Amino acid sequence: MDDKIVAMPKVTIAIPVYNGSNFLREAIDSALSQTYPNTEIVVVNDGSKDDGATEQIALSYGDRIRYYSKQNGGVASALNLAVETMTGAYLSWLSHDDLYTSDKIEKEVAALVNARNDRSIIYCDYSVFTDNTADAIARRLKNVAPEGFRYWLTVESGVHGCTLLIPRHAFEKVGGFNESLRTTQDMDLWFRMANEYSFIHLPEVLVKSRFHDAQGSRVMSSIAKTECNNLFSKFISELDVKEIVVATGKPLAESYARIASRMFRLGLNQAAALAESYARQHDPNKLMFITRNVGYVMDRIAYMLRTFLPAGIFVHIKMFILRMRTIKTL
Repeated sequence: MDDKIVAMPKVTIAIPVYNGSNFLREAIDSALSQTYPNTEIVVVNDGSKDDGATEQIALSYGDRIRYYSKQNGGVASALNLAVETMTGAYLSWLSHDDLYTSDKIEKEVAALVNARNDRSIIYCDYSVFTDNTADAIARRLKNVAPEGFRYWLTVESGVHGCTLLIPRHAFEKVGGFNESLRTTQDMDLWFRMANEYSFIHLPEVLVKSRFHDAQGSRVMSSIAKTECNNLFSKFISELDVKEIVVATGKPLAESYARIASRMFRLGLNQAAALAESYARQHDPNKLMFITRNVGYVMDRIAYMLRTFLPAGIFVHIKMFILRMRTIKTL
């Protein structure tokens, strides 16, 4: 085993919060209930404007947590403060509205030790719930080779930030969260880290993610769409040919067409157009990738129709396209 990985490293659980009095106590309690003994909990209040309700909850835990209050700057700035003040060797992010299973840290540290590589980042599966955790729906991720992780992140965007266990030196190596990003700061950092570190999947559900109307990605949906367009365009332009081939085992034209299809489905037309242009560049027979990728063609047609047709008509056409996809899979 790499001697840089100690048997029981200290883990910092970072909880950024803004106006989070409705869920914060549950999150802190789930952090305190960890079976792994060597942890610290850092709560960063990102300038909440709720008459002190969030701060009152945090302070009620006394010295069982470390508490910081700062001016509002977004979740990226709150997480960066946690990174700057952490005394642990590893960071585990916990959103104030999410929960850990009691063995989350214990199992991820064990996976880290088993990886025998101090340049590893562990991530796991998670579940999604609304009101009752008993009704949570598991989100199980694919096992992806570290060499193909950046392509998978671009196409699937499946990693939940709170599932990660990140070594502190990863932040020292690639930098922290981009504070100019309000909704995509996590994806941006994972993509940068994956260029230097191996992301290793632990196939267990260890995080419970709450879905509710006040989530930042939903409240700031227009900002999120713009940021996603820009971020995924950056991902597409920075993907290396070798990592794409390793990830897919398919011709480059087909791999880029798959990205374009995914981007069109998400409504990220700028990123889709870029991926489409790369698919054309790498197709030796010019446009043959269209005949090989029915899903891509249907997504491209849907985008064109959505752009030029009235919404009511487009709904009927979209249903037809969905039926065609169903027929194709039979």
